[in-house]
Amino acid sequence: MWRRAAQLLPEVAHLLPRAGERVAVVGCGTSWFVAQSYSVLRENAGQGETDAFAGSEFRFGRAYDRIIALSRSGTTSEIIDLIQRAGDTPTLLITGVADSPATQIATETIALEFADEQSVVQTRFATTTLALLRAHLGEDVEALAADAERALEIGVDELVGAEQVTFLGRGWTCGLAEEAALKTREAAQFWAESYPAMDYRHGPLAIAQPGRLVWAFGELPEGLDADVAATGATLVRHDLDGLAGLIVAQRFAVAVSKSRGLDPDHPRSLTRSVILEQA
Repeated sequence: MWRRAAQLLPEVAHLLPRAGERVAVVGCGTSWFVAQSYSVLRENAGQGETDAFAGSEFRFGRAYDRIIALSRSGTTSEIIDLIQRAGDTPTLLITGVADSPATQIATETIALEFADEQSVVQTRFATTTLALLRAHLGEDVEALAADAERALEIGVDELVGAEQVTFLGRGWTCGLAEEAALKTREAAQFWAESYPAMDYRHGPLAIAQPGRLVWAFGELPEGLDADVAATGATLVRHDLDGLAGLIVAQRFAVAVSKSRGLDPDHPRSLTRSVILEQA
């Protein structure tokens, strides 16, 4: 999926933000966390000021050169409402469904139909979207895909018996930590939290204890590994790009779900898209 997204780039690059543009990236749930990661990566690449918002929390009083809306289904109520209210600001929709309500009103659309999925729980569309956006920033997606292949070989069964997991990120991987925790809650009804790694000492460390996991994306702040070890919790780290590391966390969520006799593709109380009735 990631390789196909990179191959698509020459066809769609003209639709993506130009260097220097002030950009807002919006999404709901998983798409919001992808937006968070991309916003940090784009600013770190020197491409311009980039903000990330949950679809319902967009600040319409701010001026942007472009709004990027992420929606796998193209039917999410908050995203449709946001696009309708964008006024003269150009909107780019990245979606898994080429013919959807959001595509009818967005200024431009990139449809990654090959990455759409039947599962209520979103995994491959979200990671493929981020791979495309990273390719546009000049990153080597082939290296990311190679790391993803390694992620498929990493064992997770020995972690399934844990009582709780906390995911930590730094910089652009803070969004990935949020997404890993969401996947674990969605697919497995499992107690999962997420924090910026530096902020973890400011309270959340108190829940760490034997039988629980502290799962890090990227480098830990100096001394935090020792702090975690002192609690008796198990520190989980992998020598992978954060996006590939997210795959390991997704596989962990699936394994925990199945160990509990659940269906990870159809979590209770959730649907593929949140569509609200008009008031």
